[in-house]
Amino acid sequence: MRKKSMMYLTIFLSAILLLTGCGTSDSEKTGSTGKKDIFKVGLEAGYAPFNWTQMDDSNDAVKIDGNAEYAGGYDVEIAKKIADKLGKELVIVKTEWDGLIPALNSGKVDAIIAGMSPTAERKEAIDFSDNYYTSELVMVVKKGGDYEGATSIQDFKGAKVTAQLNTFHYSVIEQIDGVVQETAMDNFPAMRVALESGMIDGYVSERPEGISASAANENFAMVEFTEGFETSEDDTAIAVGLEKGSDLTDKINEALAEISDEERQEIMDNAIKNQPAAQ
Repeated sequence: MRKKSMMYLTIFLSAILLLTGCGTSDSEKTGSTGKKDIFKVGLEAGYAPFNWTQMDDSNDAVKIDGNAEYAGGYDVEIAKKIADKLGKELVIVKTEWDGLIPALNSGKVDAIIAGMSPTAERKEAIDFSDNYYTSELVMVVKKGGDYEGATSIQDFKGAKVTAQLNTFHYSVIEQIDGVVQETAMDNFPAMRVALESGMIDGYVSERPEGISASAANENFAMVEFTEGFETSEDDTAIAVGLEKGSDLTDKINEALAEISDEERQEIMDNAIKNQPAAQ
């Protein structure tokens, strides 16, 4: 009996080891659900042409994690290239602007690719990659209105102007003498609604978004300045946000270095052309 018991025990242990081995193998093969094979990118999907939300996968949009919507835009295309370089599956995590840095630092996302500027204040909380776009500040106004012909920011004296909450766009408004600085708004769709309704006379933005806004709404115009806002290079640049000391930084910089200036401009031109009209 003792020999039979030992034999049964040996068979039982062998079966457990075999099942354990199979489990490990399956996990490695299906690693798309494992964190090491996923590149989770946070963005607000509401800042066309950098990023937006759409209802289908047209123009190679990427499905947003956890819902039936898709994300498209310049940031999404850059994220694809980075994910390919990393050999990881791209997962888009739609997150409100104010929640992006907390999401990064809590591990909910691996990177922020959301038209974010590497300002000095943000650098205190997170690291940044090399820049992947550089733009300039503009004002979006009503077409045919009092401010469409402005050439200097000082032409907006007395105007009701705003910008997105927690961006340097809002801080530069004070450079306009006599401006009425309205309360900052949560996102760009909200500012477009406010402009359309006459609640504001204009909002500060970057040139790609200004082009996008005027293309999406025939009642909008983009004002470019000959005497514009004073900004630093970091303010007008855009980079990938990463956790402090992230081991992804060097790899992402390598991926970005492989994208030529001409290709970046082509990606932006296509993003402006492909943006949903509703944005």
